Amino acid sequence: MIGREKIETLGRNGGNVVGQDGEKIGGIGELYVDDDTNQPTWVTVKTGLFGTKETFVPLDGADLRGDDLVVPYTKDQVKDAPRVDPDGHLEPGEEDRLYKHYGRSDGAARNVGGTSGLRDAASEPGAGDTGTVYGAGGSAYGGTGESAGLAGTDTEQTETASEVSGTPRRRDSGTAADDAMTRSEERLNVGTEKQEVGRARLRKYVTTENVTKTVPVQREEVRVEREPITDENRGSALDGPNLTEDEHEVTLHEERPVVDKETVPVERVRLGTETRTDEETVNEEVSKEHIDTEGTEGGRRP
Repeated sequence: MIGREKIETLGRNGGNVVGQDGEKIGGIGELYVDDDTNQPTWVTVKTGLFGTKETFVPLDGADLRGDDLVVPYTKDQVKDAPRVDPDGHLEPGEEDRLYKHYGRSDGAARNVGGTSGLRDAASEPGAGDTGTVYGAGGSAYGGTGESAGLAGTDTEQTETASEVSGTPRRRDSGTAADDAMTRSEERLNVGTEKQEVGRARLRKYVTTENVTKTVPVQREEVRVEREPITDENRGSALDGPNLTEDEHEVTLHEERPVVDKETVPVERVRLGTETRTDEETVNEEVSKEHIDTEGTEGGRRP
């Protein structure tokens, strides 16, 4: 089995995943290790335009070829694998679906044996210092682990979390250090995200139909022609004995249809995409604070 360090080095160097036929499938993405054995089991392949999609490929049977990782599968087989979000942890059910797609029977046995799933190598404890998540082109990015824990009281934790997230802090109305009250309300921010909704394919198949065509054909028929004896044909008519038996044969011909078929190209068909813009209405509840005044009427003068 290929060691974890080898695969991480390939990812940092911008290595690619290559199919069994030598065709490039995509760039090396994230490495997933087993929760129990800590051994590398899966790797994601970055495919699609600019490597925006990631597909899981098992490392069983994989080999190294220079700076590339060679897997015993074809490019189409990897691209058609079940879509699983690389969210840092691969559940046993997701792993089982992937194993079935790749034609491996050991996926169910691993799950039945009690494995708790797979995790991203960069999400394990201490990964902020040593683990690596590979970005586009093999460049590495990741946290430093400096904000892994927030110690102290509840107030200190809240203030520290606000400083880390960049959210401005304000005093609650219960703290009387100020003579003003802050009123807040929620604002609805609506954006869009692109997600896969389906696939379209071209499939060619053969059908048979009857074609009827009419063609003219010719045939010969026997026609009896009689001519009287004249001075011009008398010599031919009296040539030979006076009384005799004789016969004369004529060959008849006719045309018959002959069928021949040839295959000719008639058109080229390809799939293209076009973008259409629709409008959708978003209905969401937002909360806002209100401020009422009490005891202000008694201080008024007539």
